[in-house]
Amino acid sequence: MRIGELSRRTGVPVPTIKFYVREGLLPAGELTSPNQATYGDGHERRLRLIRSMLGVGGLSLARIAEILAVVDDTSQPVFELMGEVAGTVAAPRPAGSGEPSARARAEVAALGERRGWHVPAGHPDGEALARTLTEAERLGHEGFAVTLDAYAQAAERVAEADLSYVRGLGARDDVLEGVVIGMMLGDAVFGSLRRIAQAEEAGRVYGRGRRGDEE
Repeated sequence: MRIGELSRRTGVPVPTIKFYVREGLLPAGELTSPNQATYGDGHERRLRLIRSMLGVGGLSLARIAEILAVVDDTSQPVFELMGEVAGTVAAPRPAGSGEPSARARAEVAALGERRGWHVPAGHPDGEALARTLTEAERLGHEGFAVTLDAYAQAAERVAEADLSYVRGLGARDDVLEGVVIGMMLGDAVFGSLRRIAQAEEAGRVYGRGRRGDEE
C-alpha cells in the first residue's frame, strides 16, 4: 500500500508517519521508485502499537523507541524478551526514594519465599517494592506490610490472565506486542476495577449512603 492508504487505515497523518520513519520508530517502506514507497501489514501494526503506547500508555517517544528496540531484538528467547519488555513498559515507580530499609527488604524477601517467587537481591521490582514499604514506614504505616500476601495473591491471578492472553497470540512479534499493549491496558483496567471494588467493599463495611450520627 502507499503511504496515503497507510494513513487512512491507521488514522495517522502522513507527516507523522514520515517523522516516525526518520526517528527510526517505523521501518522505511520498500522503494518502488525514487519518490515512491510501499508499506505492508507490519507497518500498519507497528503504527497502531506506537499510537497505543502514546495514547493509552502516555509514554514518551524516547521510551517507545526503547521498547521497540527490545521487541525487534531477535537474538533473545521470547521468555527473556517478555520480561524485558514488561519491565521497560512498566518501569518501577517507587513511592519513596533512596535506599530501602533493612526491614522492608526483609519483608520482600520473606514474601518471595512464602509465594515461591524468584526475587533475587537487587531485583528492580523487589527494590521498588521495598522502597514503597520504606515510605510506608516513614509515614507511620509499617503495618501496611501485612497486606502483601493479599496483594500478591491478586497479582498472581492477574499474571495468569496476562499470560493466558499473550499465549493465544501465536507469532513471536504478536506475543511481544501483546505484552506491551497488555501491560498498558491491564494497568488501566486493574486500576479501574480496584476502585470499583473498593467502593463496593466500603459500602458493605460502612453502609452505603449513611450519614453517621446525623441520622
